[in-house]
Amino acid sequence: MTGLLDGLLSVHGPLLYVLVGAVVFVEDALFVGFVVPGETAAVLGGVAASLGGASLPVMMATVVAAAIVGDSVGYEVGRQLGPRLVESRMLRGRRERLDRAREFLARRGGTAVFLGRFVAFFRAVMPALAGTAGMRYLKFLAYNAAGGVVWGAGVVLLGYLAGNSYAAVEATVGRGAAIGVAVIVVVALVVWRFRRHRSRADAADTSSDE
Repeated sequence: MTGLLDGLLSVHGPLLYVLVGAVVFVEDALFVGFVVPGETAAVLGGVAASLGGASLPVMMATVVAAAIVGDSVGYEVGRQLGPRLVESRMLRGRRERLDRAREFLARRGGTAVFLGRFVAFFRAVMPALAGTAGMRYLKFLAYNAAGGVVWGAGVVLLGYLAGNSYAAVEATVGRGAAIGVAVIVVVALVVWRFRRHRSRADAADTSSDE
């Protein structure tokens, strides 16, 4: 994690946008969000913007666009491959969570696409599941775009606020200590958001079973 943080903070200009956007895109487009840390990359993009390595509005736009386009590609992958994707070896060990995602989609429709953007596993699989389920693309796109805008702008802003802490520490005790603080802040933010949304998803599942 420290190496990734330090590496992104050393990149400036167009290459930084490309790297962050590519990770966010791949997270959804290739159905591997539980492996590729798209949210972490977006947060780090915000940290870099806070340190002057990027424009905050451009970074937000990059992450939002990559999220929406990546989800659209993931939707098309699901529509074309269908059940073969769901039964793939890559997802065998995640069958229970995948079934929960499918049930959530069946129960909530477009709302599941929107809310799924804020939970790591659901963010990775929901676009493909929507395509597999035959959801109309325009309906998917509307909810996907709304979720992409809220999520993309939000996580980049979280990184930007964390980056302000980094800059303050660096000015006082130097870059090495600042990196350590930034790592702690970013990891804490990501873990807090994941646990909060996981708890909400579990509560929703419990209430639906009663």
